[in-house]
Amino acid sequence: MINQIKVLRARHSFTQSELAKAIGVSRQTINAIEKGKFSPSLETAFRLAKVFSCSIEEIFEWEG
Repeated sequence: MINQIKVLRARHSFTQSELAKAIGVSRQTINAIEKGKFSPSLETAFRLAKVFSCSIEEIFEWEG
């Protein structure tokens, strides 16, 4: 799964730690999602979309 979290995080001037705190996960989770090593839960994806004021589809792209 491809994601735009690092790009969106930079646009919003969030560190990994700040984003993690905002959505209730660890910094390591944000790092793993950004690197494509971990797929977030649907709840986490919705929280990310809310923080970035965009849709889940704007953050994640399935490369099936």
